[in-house]
Amino acid sequence: MKRILLIGGLLLSSVTHQTFAEERCGKVTIADMNWSSASLIANVDRFILEHGYDCEAELIPGDTMPTSTSMVEKGEPDIAPEIWSNSVKELIEKAVNDKRLIIAGNSLSDGGEEGFWVPQYMVDKDPSLKTIQGVIANVKTFEHPEDPDRGAFYGCPAGWGCQLSAENLFRALKLGDAGFDLIDPGSGAGLAGSIARAYERQQPWFGYYWAPTAVLGKYKMVKVDFGSGVDTEHFRDCTSQVECAAPKVTMYPAALVQTVTTAAFADKSTSAFKYLSKRALTNAQMNSLLAWMENNQADGTIAAEYFLINHQDIWLEWVPANVATKVKLAIANL
Repeated sequence: MKRILLIGGLLLSSVTHQTFAEERCGKVTIADMNWSSASLIANVDRFILEHGYDCEAELIPGDTMPTSTSMVEKGEPDIAPEIWSNSVKELIEKAVNDKRLIIAGNSLSDGGEEGFWVPQYMVDKDPSLKTIQGVIANVKTFEHPEDPDRGAFYGCPAGWGCQLSAENLFRALKLGDAGFDLIDPGSGAGLAGSIARAYERQQPWFGYYWAPTAVLGKYKMVKVDFGSGVDTEHFRDCTSQVECAAPKVTMYPAALVQTVTTAAFADKSTSAFKYLSKRALTNAQMNSLLAWMENNQADGTIAAEYFLINHQDIWLEWVPANVATKVKLAIANL
């Protein structure tokens, strides 16, 4: 009987040890990308993985192409919390097929967002302005700063990737024929500043912008509906290209914004990987957080602490109860 109990105990010990070994997180490297939304997510991941899953989590500097390449070729960092996948589509797809990388999930649940926008206060007064037909019918409302006889459309800054799509859609919508001139804001700051000035003065504004951004977190804007739906293939093959002789009207397709890990990390740390597969924010949530970061001049570390303290309703959905308890304890000690 003692022999049976001893053998049973050894087997149980072996199984327990094996399970612990399989679930042991160990050292984890996380890419801290050089833009605010990605840095925020990276710092949230670091905190939750360190305190909730007992990982030795470390942030390392990152950017889309070098991080993706390093993950494929060197197997590090382990996690890229926010990858705009379309910009490295072929590299990521090949690495996934080769079982080097795994897509954990979408870090932005509704994807990156682009569009032509007008202020909410304009739509409140005239609901037709949420459609392109309404905007065109009121072209004189959007007065050009240098030509009162023309309407103003604020485009994407020259040299940016979005310049091509914005200009091609300007042509497809025949906005020039309708009386609009396309204004180059000169820079991202110039474009953001034009929205801020319009909002402060409650003046009309019509132009291109994208999310997630602090600007769309600060200033309530309405995306103008072209009434066309999304033609992803045409957008990819023509609208976003230099040579697009006959652009068609299409709304911007959502951009895939994903969390990517190495296959080795996913195999080693199944519980932590499961957390990453659930961890996602909406554009509206991220816009609000980015606005808070800008208003408070907060970096990713401070913003992550703010998020974890003030938005438990969001992150508690990502983790099981035992992990939540440990994370809450760590938050209490901040």
